[in-house]
Amino acid sequence: MGWRTGWRRHGGGRPAGALRVVARRVVLGIRRGGVGRVAVVGAVLCLAGAGSGTPSASAAGPWSSYGFDADARSVDGATSTGDALALAPGTTYRSSLPVDGRLYYRLDLDASSNVYVSVTAVPGSGTTVSATDGIKVSVQDANSHSCSIKTASVGTDRRPHPLTAVGARDISRPESIRCRDAGAYYVLVERVHRAGSSSDDWGLELATVSEPGLKEADATSAPEVWNSASPAPVTGEAVSRAGGSGFAGAPSVGQGVWHDGIVPGQTLFYAVPVDWGRQLYATAELGSSGEDNGLVSRALVLSLYNPARGLVDGVGTVYDGSQRAATLKPLPPVAYANRYDVSDRVSGMRFAGSYYLVVHLSEQVADRFGKGPFDLTLRIRVTGTAAAGPEYAGESEPPGVFEAEAAQGRETAAAGSSGTVTGDDTAMRLLAAGGIGTGTALLMGLGVWMVVGRRRSGGAGADW
Repeated sequence: MGWRTGWRRHGGGRPAGALRVVARRVVLGIRRGGVGRVAVVGAVLCLAGAGSGTPSASAAGPWSSYGFDADARSVDGATSTGDALALAPGTTYRSSLPVDGRLYYRLDLDASSNVYVSVTAVPGSGTTVSATDGIKVSVQDANSHSCSIKTASVGTDRRPHPLTAVGARDISRPESIRCRDAGAYYVLVERVHRAGSSSDDWGLELATVSEPGLKEADATSAPEVWNSASPAPVTGEAVSRAGGSGFAGAPSVGQGVWHDGIVPGQTLFYAVPVDWGRQLYATAELGSSGEDNGLVSRALVLSLYNPARGLVDGVGTVYDGSQRAATLKPLPPVAYANRYDVSDRVSGMRFAGSYYLVVHLSEQVADRFGKGPFDLTLRIRVTGTAAAGPEYAGESEPPGVFEAEAAQGRETAAAGSSGTVTGDDTAMRLLAAGGIGTGTALLMGLGVWMVVGRRRSGGAGADW
């Protein structure tokens, strides 16, 4: 039971509301014990960054905005392939997409590498969008043959939120037979627009990664047997961990229970290192609000993206004021040969590296249940025995994006699985990075605020 045969059965400053979210995280961290000091320092750094002008993913704009990579290079899309600028592998770019946009970017490729270009489009906060508004991303050769086509749309939420689609030149797939030669290829990003929607430009983040070819030919079909049974959910005390506002700012989390606050319209990003041969299971839970004001369909959406930012799978749940959970269906172990399956939820599990859990809370939740923040709990399990990865051609290993055991990922994942986080030394280094003067003033202010809260509530923590 639970074993499957046949794999094909299958994207300025903080408002007052955001400051309340930070304060609430401080209280939650202190209540749970063992994480309070780091939670306070984390909150101080967020506030210090916002006040000092220091750029960061989480301080780059209002909660509903996307945290663009601070190191991204600016690049203009061209209206003709003849003017298209080249994108370098391993580099992230910042661009924009007009309402009538058909923009080209160039890839100069060899005959052996697989190349992936993720495009995250960000409609402006407060703009009007329809369910079918979105983007279309394709990769074409010099003769207009399509190597891949992917789309991403707003969906039934009908509110602006980040959208991500990936274009690829993957020579390992049979349909890419016309896209295996060295030469110039073109990434075409198109805006899908419906009359009546806002005509503002959308921000774009493009990330390009290259995967070397193999030293020797490997299997050309996906594994047909894997454990598709759902394990028991992870339990225990939750560790507070603030989600990032974009792929670049996603904090690394491992097996364990994680807690955060989320407001309607917000999208949070978390990175989970997953090695070859290991399976990832994830659930996102939205806490009860204590109110009964109707129903919001697909209120909470949990999506999984692979290290190249390609969508693997997603699931949504309704919200009626009572606690709800969105759980990803069981996914296969990470394996190179997964790429030969026809479904995204299998072929997407083709790399070792950091997989991204992306949680979005519908803006419509605010209409019925208030502005929040709402309790968000992530339950993450990573099972199986790590296996040897494929042997890539060339003297160097594949880029770090395809390495699950990056030092920071190991450190953070280990901290989460043990129910503890790094201690005072790390906290002090973070405080120093955020600015001693601003941090000290904010710590003093938070201390006074906590004392006042305790006095008003008879010695207990403030009731949020």
